[in-house]
Amino acid sequence: MRVAAALVAAAALGLSATAASVAKPAPARDWSKTVAATPEGGFRMGNPAAKVKLVEYGSLACPHCRHFEETGYKPLVQNYVRTGKVSYEFRNLLLNTPDIAVSLLAHCAGPGKFFPMSAEVFASQPQWENKLIGLTDAQKAELEKMSNTDQIVRYAELAGFPQIAVKFGLTAAQQHQCLTDPKGLSRLVGITEKAENSGVDHTPTFIINGKVTDAALWEDLEPLLKKAGA
Repeated sequence: MRVAAALVAAAALGLSATAASVAKPAPARDWSKTVAATPEGGFRMGNPAAKVKLVEYGSLACPHCRHFEETGYKPLVQNYVRTGKVSYEFRNLLLNTPDIAVSLLAHCAGPGKFFPMSAEVFASQPQWENKLIGLTDAQKAELEKMSNTDQIVRYAELAGFPQIAVKFGLTAAQQHQCLTDPKGLSRLVGITEKAENSGVDHTPTFIINGKVTDAALWEDLEPLLKKAGA
């Protein structure tokens, strides 16, 4: 009887272990880890086959874009992009020379580091913008005498962008090459011109499945994502 009881107990334990292993869900794929450059010149995070495709035309120098970064970026990624429901693409809409400088550097960081570096740029935006607002008349006069390329390099230095870029693996030599690259500049300008020609005239502008929305805040954008099928 003791042997029989032991066999029954062992069988029960085996069944419990089997049930537990069956009940354990397979680990879900985290689509927020999938980032790629797009033919349109942006960077897309998420499932390329997602039912809902979100595009943001934004600027790294835009305070409204920074507000979205602070309030909407995390829930967007955690609740919609990570699960594969939504893909999120950021395309730069250039506002000024400092924006050109930091956008060039963020693009040179590459797909895997573009979004983390952009988050750092947004977080420090008030500080580096204050540096530029506080430029002396002599510094402004110096900038006016420079070529467009030299202005881009100098604005990056004055704002402190090299200190940000080095955190994401860009050496001083790589940064200089990036900031003076005419092809990189042409690509960014091309994205902006194409957007403006299609009627995009402010940042941030959100496009869902090819349709321009009126949303600028997360509380306005999220219901539109759900309505689209997210």
